[in-house]
Amino acid sequence: MSDDRAPVADPAEFNAWFPSPYSLSQYVPAKTDFAGADYPRPYSGGRWKVLLIGTQERYLPMADGRFFSTGNHPVELLLPLLHLDAAGFDVDVATLTGGPVKFEVWAFPAEDAAVKKIYDKYEKKLRAPLNLEQLWGGSAGAGGGFDEKTPYLGVFVPGGHGALNDLPASALVGDVLRWAHAHDRYTISLCHGPAALLAAGVGRGDGGDGGDGAGDGGFIYDGYELVVFPDSLDEGANIAMGYIPGKMQWLVGESLRARGVRTLNDGITGQVHRDRRLLTGDSPLASDALGRLAAETLLEEAAKRG
Repeated sequence: MSDDRAPVADPAEFNAWFPSPYSLSQYVPAKTDFAGADYPRPYSGGRWKVLLIGTQERYLPMADGRFFSTGNHPVELLLPLLHLDAAGFDVDVATLTGGPVKFEVWAFPAEDAAVKKIYDKYEKKLRAPLNLEQLWGGSAGAGGGFDEKTPYLGVFVPGGHGALNDLPASALVGDVLRWAHAHDRYTISLCHGPAALLAAGVGRGDGGDGGDGAGDGGFIYDGYELVVFPDSLDEGANIAMGYIPGKMQWLVGESLRARGVRTLNDGITGQVHRDRRLLTGDSPLASDALGRLAAETLLEEAAKRG
């Protein structure tokens, strides 16, 4: 086990940094806790799908101008995807403009055959995802937008610090989240992924209030409870052990709480939580449990809807 707590320079970009060897020894096991994805009656109706929105950005600016070389956490994306796939749901992968999904490759569990297998199955979709802007604009007639006939039963936003880059300020992501909320579809996220929920407060003129984009209803997640990666770790241990190269510009939990969301967890234990149609997990430790919760929930919902 390395005691080197200094972040490691990313040779592909000026003043960009990977996590320290010590932090990886603490955070990245060779195998996950995946215990199987057995769904005796997988979905076979052909109507319902899941939309996965990943980040296409790698470099997260820190408070002092350094970059954290990040992306989507592979376990937080691939284990829930594995469960959704095993449950019979077709999963569409999209990024804001169709750029490849970026991964924290240094967090890939090197000896986990199940994670490797699902990555191999979805590699083409992850490296050449759908363009979310085109997907949204090509739906529901000339004006664009999803409607009640759009086949996505769930919207899945994986974690990883990279999710803070392009998703929380995206009016397009806000449109998708408000659509899901208005049409009783599920939103699934974990770790830093719930930062994307802030996009529901980014208006694009369709909400009539110039702010939340939600009309008179305000922020759609006001009053919701969720679990998320704790701010205390990003302010403390993650800096001390060199996982991130310094202070962050803003904190996910703090920003969600400012919009009326209640965060339930103080640490990372693998906790998952459901509040109405919002399913969340606290960290990579929750990836398997959140995947199972999402798969079972969507199977139950698909059976009701037919």
